[in-house]
Amino acid sequence: MNRKRRAVVTGVAGFIGSNLADRLLAEGFDVVGLDNLSYGVLEQVPSAVEFHKTDIRGEALEPLFRAADIVYHLAAKNCIADCQADPVETADINVTGTVKVFEAARRARVAKVVHAESSALYEGVAHWPTPESDVRPESFYAVSKLAGMAFAGAYRRWSGMRMTALRYFCVYGPRQDYRRTIPPVMSAFIIKLLHGERPVIFGSGRKRRDFIYVDDVNDFHVLCATDPRTEGGTFNLGSGVNYSVRDIFDRVAALLGTRLEVEYGPDLPGEADETLADISAARDLGWAPKVDLTAGLQRSIAYIREHVVPDATPAAAR
Repeated sequence: MNRKRRAVVTGVAGFIGSNLADRLLAEGFDVVGLDNLSYGVLEQVPSAVEFHKTDIRGEALEPLFRAADIVYHLAAKNCIADCQADPVETADINVTGTVKVFEAARRARVAKVVHAESSALYEGVAHWPTPESDVRPESFYAVSKLAGMAFAGAYRRWSGMRMTALRYFCVYGPRQDYRRTIPPVMSAFIIKLLHGERPVIFGSGRKRRDFIYVDDVNDFHVLCATDPRTEGGTFNLGSGVNYSVRDIFDRVAALLGTRLEVEYGPDLPGEADETLADISAARDLGWAPKVDLTAGLQRSIAYIREHVVPDATPAAAR
């Protein structure tokens, strides 16, 4: 009898990590999850995961990686505002922590590592859609991801590790991290409106973002475990379509049936004016986004109604 495949997920208690763990379990993997719970939420970790409360900057990673077929490295400090406020901790988590994950995987002889980069690497680019070759980071967060990218390349060259880099655009869906200092717009708008409060748009609302539903991202995560064509590659994971922040508010408000308006606050430092993914490389492997914006927002609203603000009065009643 063949043994079950074994996957390690760092940042397993976070938004993408917990959704990925669910998907890997459904695909028949044994899943080992790591998280120090500084940003993640233990209740989000699926019960079938072998969970370890640990920090990627610690010294005890290698034993947890042994016998793993694949490591998905998602743990990071990723709120741009927080990273701008504390570049030292940003480098410690996103650079030192990432190198420790790579080194533990090398020592444990893990067959493959899939690591999270970010569309923030394109912050200074002024043409869209943006291919993987055009990198121009500006914020401290983006620079930390650039350093991780460079170390991944070195491990691939000098250790023969099979690596795949994923550049997530604006991933949204159930469990999206609404607890951050500046929550993602989808969650922020939905929660505020369900509470009968006016959400805040930072800046003019004209910034444009490429939003991708988490299930579509997980389709590519699974592909990374099964398709050798992903090895050594870097892939944008977006929808290939973008919307202004104001567009998103208007769509959420319409779905909730509310006439509440937004408030406008000062612009946030370190954010790109526009993101739009060139997803040609991922499409060439047969992957494509399946969940459109309306369906994704409806699913996000349903999750938040049930799990985050179950006692909210229906917005349409206001």
